[in-house]
Amino acid sequence: MEIRLIEVTEEELKTLWQMQIEAFAELLERYRDYDMSPGNEEYDKVKARFDQPWTTYYFIVSGEERVGAVRVIDKKDGSRKRISPIWIMPGYRNKGYAQEAIRAIEEIYGSDHWCLDTILQEKGNLHLYEKMGYHQTGKIEHINERMDIVFYEKD
Repeated sequence: MEIRLIEVTEEELKTLWQMQIEAFAELLERYRDYDMSPGNEEYDKVKARFDQPWTTYYFIVSGEERVGAVRVIDKKDGSRKRISPIWIMPGYRNKGYAQEAIRAIEEIYGSDHWCLDTILQEKGNLHLYEKMGYHQTGKIEHINERMDIVFYEKD
């Protein structure tokens, strides 16, 4: 399976936002984290991130299909680069697209000095990131009775 990362343009931002809402709807329903879920974000918040000079959004594309997206934060100041968020659309999950996207991001930005966080209760996410060389930092943030956020780094 081969994927490409295609940088999102401002004209495509509404599409990106709609994909994000759809992709995170199930997690929003499950964990009810209305304050922080990407599935509950207003368009303006995504637009504000897009406008940050250190943020780049990419569509994850397989063939002609947009199977997901990822936001990369790289302040180029020695701080850790960050993936936040990455998602694969329903129907394309568990096929290796996220792994391939992370590999492609690391080809662009380098494979060291990364961080990310994810939902502790989502075992598939933990497995993915650990398989990609990330390790838990030991920091866990309790969000509500349903979910916790666990923090990862890759050196």
